[in-house]
Amino acid sequence: MTTPDHQPPPPDSPGTSPSPEAQGSSDAPGSAGRTDSPQAPDTSDAPGSSGSPDSPGSRESRGAPESRGSSEPSPSSPSTPSPRPSVPESRDRIYRSPAAIAGGVMLLAIAGWLGIDALIVGEGRTPWLALAGLILFVPLVVAFTLRPAVFANDDRLRIRNPFRMIVLPWGSVEALRSGYSNEVLDKSGTKYQLWAIPVSLRARKKAARRQARADKEGAEVRPSRMPEPTGPVRAQADQIMDELRELVVARGPDKRAQGEPSVRWAYEIVAPALAGAVLLAILLAMG
Repeated sequence: MTTPDHQPPPPDSPGTSPSPEAQGSSDAPGSAGRTDSPQAPDTSDAPGSSGSPDSPGSRESRGAPESRGSSEPSPSSPSTPSPRPSVPESRDRIYRSPAAIAGGVMLLAIAGWLGIDALIVGEGRTPWLALAGLILFVPLVVAFTLRPAVFANDDRLRIRNPFRMIVLPWGSVEALRSGYSNEVLDKSGTKYQLWAIPVSLRARKKAARRQARADKEGAEVRPSRMPEPTGPVRAQADQIMDELRELVVARGPDKRAQGEPSVRWAYEIVAPALAGAVLLAILLAMG
């Protein structure tokens, strides 16, 4: 029978001190039996654990944003630029000669009456001569009476003369002159006549007499087309030229009013007139 001092201590006794070999093994780096080293907490069951593939934490750790079923675009995605609204073009101011229009309508009425009568009751070569005369005469009457017009907007000046159409951006206009006829000059020195704004010496003399009478009475007479409440009395054609000069000064430096002049022939007038002239010449040459 052994005494208690010689009995080996039980292996799981809490009061037993470890042996030096056990202490050495417990202090070794990476030892599984070391109790003072911090251990990673078990997060397999915690929310956001990497072990659960469908948890929000796993999606955040993978860096994959949840975009399925979302109708809003990502803030980082570039937005498509909206188209720039086009600037509407300003309306044209149209200048024409009422006297020329009235004269053209009267001439066309007379030509139509005489020509149609010759075509119906004429004998021999008379209907053919009447037809050739109408083909030549009608385009010329339209060209010199009904066709001429001047169109002015904030970007350009369009001049519709009897046989040409001239387009002048305001930046290409050098000056507008009024003498015995109204003309416009471009930067290159080319001159274009304004058929739709004829000069009337009679209207100028009448305006001068009104102005002299107003000065004598000590009060100015307001003109019909001037925007100012009072001012000098001027003929209608001169007032129109003043308005065009104001547009040149105001719109000439604008970027939209830059460009080169363009000229186009009015073939819709030239071709019928030439055809009528050729037909009339052939009929007269045949005797």
